[in-house]
Amino acid sequence: MILSTLIYEEDSFGVFLLVTVILGGGAAALSGRAIAETWRPWWQVAAYSFILGVMVRFFHFSLFDGTLLSAHYYLLDSAVCMAFGFLGFRATRAGQMITQYRWINEAGGRLRWRRRPSSSNIAGTPTLHVPVEGKVR
Repeated sequence: MILSTLIYEEDSFGVFLLVTVILGGGAAALSGRAIAETWRPWWQVAAYSFILGVMVRFFHFSLFDGTLLSAHYYLLDSAVCMAFGFLGFRATRAGQMITQYRWINEAGGRLRWRRRPSSSNIAGTPTLHVPVEGKVR
């Protein structure tokens, strides 16, 4: 009972899942994706997550008689939004780095990319020759 009041204030965990996780988290994931698609920095996800936290708090207040001005639940809602926002941002950014720079990067997982080994360059990609002690290789 005590743990449940730390996470949600309504009588049902379903309300928390619906409003905070599904609506707020979904909106945050979409905003994280939009931020990544426009090549903006990661810290904007955090800024927009705090704004979405206000929206989630308002939905709890207006639809389910939750507390509007509660720092604890506002920070919890914002943290959930931030987690989903960063997931959306990172998934999109990984896809961009693999697609846009495929001669340098390869997939390293759903949320990651890694540098290609130098021996596996794509055919036809020019290789950079760096002068060593005044000589060109």
